Amino acid sequence: MKTTKYLYFFFIFSLSIYAQKTSPQIEFKSTVIDYGIIENGSDGERIFNFKNIGNEELIITNVQSSCGCTIPKKPDAPIGPGKSGEIIVRYDTKRVGPFRKTIKVYTNQKNNQIVELKLKGSVLPIQ
Repeated sequence: MKTTKYLYFFFIFSLSIYAQKTSPQIEFKSTVIDYGIIENGSDGERIFNFKNIGNEELIITNVQSSCGCTIPKKPDAPIGPGKSGEIIVRYDTKRVGPFRKTIKVYTNQKNNQIVELKLKGSVLPIQ
């Protein structure tokens, strides 16, 4: 009976390792973009760069912002193994004051299907 338990445990452990090796895996250069202090009405577009370090196609199914002041854009096509991609975000820089926003990236990764990206900074008032 004890041997059966060990064999079962070994089988489950091996299966989980195999599943991790045969799946897409997103890796961002950075998950935070700091705008710093920016002028009102300045360019609010920034890019999150990432790479699929897995060995299956990475599909980004959705990207959602924590508010309507930030508009994210995801890649339309799947990202192949070893390939890179980008998520473009545009923050409305006419909103004065400090900001902290979260963007949720939904993927087909087997582990950690939702990745959170952060934006932060401060917009100066009109002078």
